[in-house]
Amino acid sequence: MNFDLERLLDHQGGVATSGQILDRVTRYAFERMIDDGRLERLWQGIYCRGAPTDALRVRGVDLSCGRTVAVCLSTAAALYGFDTEDDVALHVINPPQHQLRSADGLVVHRREGAPLTIVDGRPVTAPAWTAVEVARGLRRPRALATLDAALRSRTCDRTELWRAACRQAGRRGIVAVRDLIPLADGLAESPMESELRLIVLDAGLPTPTLQYEVVDGNGELRRLDLAWPEHRVAAEYDGVPWHSGADALRRDRVRHAALQDVGWVAIPAMFDDVRYRPADLIARINHQMSRSRAA
Repeated sequence: MNFDLERLLDHQGGVATSGQILDRVTRYAFERMIDDGRLERLWQGIYCRGAPTDALRVRGVDLSCGRTVAVCLSTAAALYGFDTEDDVALHVINPPQHQLRSADGLVVHRREGAPLTIVDGRPVTAPAWTAVEVARGLRRPRALATLDAALRSRTCDRTELWRAACRQAGRRGIVAVRDLIPLADGLAESPMESELRLIVLDAGLPTPTLQYEVVDGNGELRRLDLAWPEHRVAAEYDGVPWHSGADALRRDRVRHAALQDVGWVAIPAMFDDVRYRPADLIARINHQMSRSRAA
């Protein structure tokens, strides 16, 4: 690649406009670099060196605007470490006195008054505001997963979530989010664990203890996703189907037998149980609790 172009890309964080590139190389050379992957198109008239990343994409928007743009929603959540939805779109706030337009993979928002912080030199909507704003646009189970993940990231606390919810009063979805904030728990370790917990709570079962530690019959320390110690009953989300192989089935039996040796029953919950058969799952948990009470 042309030395002057390399230096420009280094100076601008790996991005350049087509005009800047053509000031340094011929159009033929420019097209060759695109064809062989040395340059990739990010946005109209904006190119990057090599494969696009989220960091390059947002720097490309900066270059297009002539200033550092603020990010929001899932893009902000990813920077804080609590994006649960893997949204591939880049969400930015339209800078004052600019008319950025949404494009394929770029969503431009107007967020006058949204609180901003700085992360690695970039304006980002504040953590609690981001969590509440993302949660407002999701189904209840996924909204709880986002609130759980935000607390787990330790970028905000429950009081800050309440304040952010109050500041977003009247906006779509905020009532459901306000109802979920008291249920949010940073001990939840995955979005599907959060969904499982919401099913349990919606069914009226006692509030479970999260990540409860038990030494099983093999002397191994086990952490149970959702536990009811008074009943010695637990529910564990398993992202890998039990029938995925003979070895997996054997390990599963050993684990459950080791818990039974110390008087515990662990009920496995698969994706389909949580999403499509919640009533059956609740019935299994209730059955084990009833047996415990009768013993």
